Amino acid sequence: MNTVTLNEMLRIVVIAAPVWFLARPIALRFSSAQDFARRRLVWFALVVSAFLSPNFWLWCVLAVPLLFWAGRKDSNPLGFYLLMLFVIPQIEIDIPIILVNRLFDLDIYRLLSICVLIPAAWRLWQSRRGKAGAHLGLMDWLVIGFGVLQLVLFIPYESPTNTLRRAFLFFVDTYVLYYVASRACTSRRQIQEAMACFCLAAAIMAPIAVFEAARHWLLYTDLAYQWHGGASTFYYTRLGSVRAQASAGDPLALGYVLAVGFGFWLYLKSHIHAVSLRTVTTLLLCLGLLAPFSRGPWLGAVVIYFVYAALNPRAISGMFKALVIFFIATAVIALSPLGSKIASVLPFMGGQVGYDSFLYREALLQRSWELFQQHPWFGDPFALTQMEDLRQGEGIIDLVNAYVEVGLFNGLIGLLLFVGFILQALIKAYRFARRMARTDPDLALLGGSLVACIVGTMIMLATCSLIYGYQKMFYVLGGLAFAYTRLVPAPVRVPARASPAPLRSDTAFRHIRRYPEPR
Repeated sequence: MNTVTLNEMLRIVVIAAPVWFLARPIALRFSSAQDFARRRLVWFALVVSAFLSPNFWLWCVLAVPLLFWAGRKDSNPLGFYLLMLFVIPQIEIDIPIILVNRLFDLDIYRLLSICVLIPAAWRLWQSRRGKAGAHLGLMDWLVIGFGVLQLVLFIPYESPTNTLRRAFLFFVDTYVLYYVASRACTSRRQIQEAMACFCLAAAIMAPIAVFEAARHWLLYTDLAYQWHGGASTFYYTRLGSVRAQASAGDPLALGYVLAVGFGFWLYLKSHIHAVSLRTVTTLLLCLGLLAPFSRGPWLGAVVIYFVYAALNPRAISGMFKALVIFFIATAVIALSPLGSKIASVLPFMGGQVGYDSFLYREALLQRSWELFQQHPWFGDPFALTQMEDLRQGEGIIDLVNAYVEVGLFNGLIGLLLFVGFILQALIKAYRFARRMARTDPDLALLGGSLVACIVGTMIMLATCSLIYGYQKMFYVLGGLAFAYTRLVPAPVRVPARASPAPLRSDTAFRHIRRYPEPR
């Protein structure tokens, strides 16, 4: 380990330690002290050991048993998974194998799935086997159908070994995540805890992102170089400032994660009585959102904020309050040194910085539509070969639109399966939240947060590819929405009628003695 990597590790630890300290009273509102202490220990152990390890496999010697142990001990495996999802960036390492050209890549996401999610899914399946409601639902079949379609479309062009590999990776990367997210959280507290764990992960990344933007120094890039001799991320700049990435691996990915974390926090803060904690956490997430200089997540966060306000049981007052806070925050940002920079990247405010990205997206949409018309139903697995003129300076064809990406490679059928899954989650959660608005306002607010995050996600996916952590959160949100609709609302307390007070014994005696006894 060189001196630069050691300095980066120390800065990450120094930045994260106060966040963990301040987050403790918030986290203990939703989780046990034992779970919180164990998660904190595992997080620091994984970060420190990653930077101290000269290669990925040596790190796995500690990480794999630690993740198995902690995932087994944790009362909420999904919450533990979400907290560890961004402990280090996604650094893909080939698994060394003999007799086979290539097995598959391993990274933090797959490591967490193998060590935490698959054991949790097995325990869930064993406990639910033979019970009512254990069958697969519509959302399960939409996810499975989307995965099967991707396998079938490539069968004519690849070996059976590669098809089996991709089937296994679909199970590990996608379905097991949705299965655990939709089945593991069976109570309101468990969903709250999962959301709080993700918020904590976002709150840790937010000050790291601010540091990276202020100091023009990405703290995780040298870790990738240390493990496989090449950086997994680029230094993206805008207006002379480095666009922060933290452990998300990309500025857009970081912005997306913080936007969803902000949406979860809108609900969670209603359970926090300390005004100082609510204020500090909100400011921290907002500052973190500014650091990547990504317009799509900004739009998504604003949409999430107003959709949540509109779904408040007291919608009129909630929207009025949201508008007042939004305009005050906008005025403060406009008067700050960041105001001119932010205005320069927003086209509706006359900004021209980053305008080339709009031109690229316009060209991408035009070419994609032409190719989509050639193969409208099932797409073209080799569509990229006809888009070479869109290759960027980084050497990639950046499909900065998840819907375009799905439509190109999987056609209209794949797009309907993909969008149908998240729309089903959105509709089910929205209807359940509206039913709970009068009888259980807190449960309605929980659903409002999930609905707002799903709406914001659907908008943000039009500005980015389906990669990194937001691919995981797409299925987590769908799973949490499904779990939310299975919750039992709190019983309505009906005030009991006042019953007449019983007569005192002496009163009853006097009442009886008023009448002469029969002789």
